[in-house]
Amino acid sequence: MIYKHTLIALAALMLTACNNTEEMLRQRAAELCQYIPDHVLLERSRNYMTYDFYAVLDTMFHLPEHEAMDHEWLYYFVTGNGGTIADYEVVKVELTDPTHATATISVRQKWEDGSYAEEEDTEEHILSMEKVDGQWLMSDFDGHKADCIRHIAIWRREQAVRDAMSDYLTGQIGPQYLQGELCIPSFMIVATEESDSAQARVWCDCWVFWYNVAGDTLKTVSGGNHSGLMTLRQSDGRPIVSSFQQTTDGAGFTPSAKQIFGPHYELFQDMHANKDVQEAVRQEQLREYIRRHGLSIRYLQDYGWDAVELVP
Repeated sequence: MIYKHTLIALAALMLTACNNTEEMLRQRAAELCQYIPDHVLLERSRNYMTYDFYAVLDTMFHLPEHEAMDHEWLYYFVTGNGGTIADYEVVKVELTDPTHATATISVRQKWEDGSYAEEEDTEEHILSMEKVDGQWLMSDFDGHKADCIRHIAIWRREQAVRDAMSDYLTGQIGPQYLQGELCIPSFMIVATEESDSAQARVWCDCWVFWYNVAGDTLKTVSGGNHSGLMTLRQSDGRPIVSSFQQTTDGAGFTPSAKQIFGPHYELFQDMHANKDVQEAVRQEQLREYIRRHGLSIRYLQDYGWDAVELVP
């Protein structure tokens, strides 16, 4: 009889412990929801995420925006993208092993005044948690970690190509112009083609600029357009430009562009003719150059024009 009572008591204790663990995980999941990125990765989120997850997101949020624009699939995760705010509710939690758990999160969008957006359905998402040094931290959200890692890998391959193109434009085309202190190209990629892992072709609309630095301002010295087809090959594990077939100047520009760009000509022409897009890309790539090289530059000034702010 005593043995039976002991078993009942142990079962009660185990049930209580289980309930306490579930409630603790539920409360922790609700707390972690505050740090799901909403167009910005908060610095204080570092203390609520595993090191790996924060590092991956931090890398993503610092990628340049000029090609993929603003990575909307990442930036708002499950939040609204037009004046709404995500309202989180922990539906259930599950302890998968002593150091890993998942929480099912119900999300509704509400307006900034607190009212709910009626047209928005309730969605469910999965918050992954990992216990690190006695603390439950966010380790993933809807599998975005894997998405981010894949995107970063693609971006790094593309960046290696971009670096090779920039090196070529600076080293081979730059000396053709009146030189200043810094040669910084800008370019838009029209199309790419990889025949194998050792070679790639890139159709591009490129500009080469020389600048002088005056205090916190880049002053344009010279520059010009060089569009065409770059062929890249691998050398010691990194891409280098092996040839550059360029459009010709003057009356020969359109015929040469049609011949070089072929089926990509219309897209090239749309990009090449849009001066606003060209300037936006140029400034974005200048901001990235400034960031990568740790320069204290805030403004860009072309000859005869007012300075424009690059870095607020």
